[in-house]
Parts: sequence; C-alpha cells; structure tokens
Amino acid sequence: MQIILLEKVINVGQLGDVVKVKDGYARNFLIPKGKARRATAGAMAEFEARRAELEKAEAAKFSAASAVAEKMSGLEVSIASKAGVDGRLFGSVTNADIAQCLKASGFEVTKTQIKIVDGAIKTVGEYAVQVTLFTDVISSVTLKVVAV
Repeated sequence: MQIILLEKVINVGQLGDVVKVKDGYARNFLIPKGKARRATAGAMAEFEARRAELEKAEAAKFSAASAVAEKMSGLEVSIASKAGVDGRLFGSVTNADIAQCLKASGFEVTKTQIKIVDGAIKTVGEYAVQVTLFTDVISSVTLKVVAV
C-alpha cells in the first residue's frame, strides 16, 4: 500500500515521504496512530497544504523531547527489590517498574519508551537504560538495583 508519512517513522521514512509498506502495517498501525495516510491524489494535495504546519509541530515535539533528554541524561535512579543471599532477585525488574520509578522522579515516560541495554535485570547491581523520548531523541539513565 502506498502511504504518505505524516511524521518520521523509524525504518520507514521521513515526514512527507511516499512509501510502500505492507497493507496490514499501514491499516493496523500507521493510519490509526495518525502517522500516515493513504497516498491518493486528494490526500497528497491536502498534505502539501498542511506540510509547513506538520513540520512546525514535529520540530516543537523534537525540541521539547530534547530538553527533557538533557535533564534526564546522567540521572541515577534506584529500585529496591527482594533478593537472595547471592544477589539474585526474586523475579526481575521490568520496563514498567523503571517507568514508575522515573515518574516518581518527575519524568513522564511509558514502559514502551524504555529499553534495557543488558537484557533482563535479574541481579543486584548497576544497569544502563535507554529512554526513547522521540524518534531520534534517546537519553541514558543509570539504574541501581538494591536488595531489600
């Protein structure tokens, strides 16, 4: 299916690109989320009329995300979890736990924006966590897992 991208989408294209993607990806994800429209003649004309507005909105989102990333970079957060004598956790620390901890620190993030660099966290220690605030805005946070 031919679509017009209304914002930058990773591994697909930039704002305003007309690209061909699988039908299901367009119908089930891109179009309902407002990231794209079908590439018809009417939609192309409407997009060109709104192009400056969309570029301005994307630039505003990017600058806001950059400001939050600057505040967040170098941040250290800690999570207390039950652990055994050898330092292994009873369970694991998930993206949702990290998002909740960051919300307590004053940052509005969702669990889908968080990526744990080393994989699953199942032991006590320090871990690197990446928070994707916008398409190209990624902030690094240090997570300390301590035993209770």
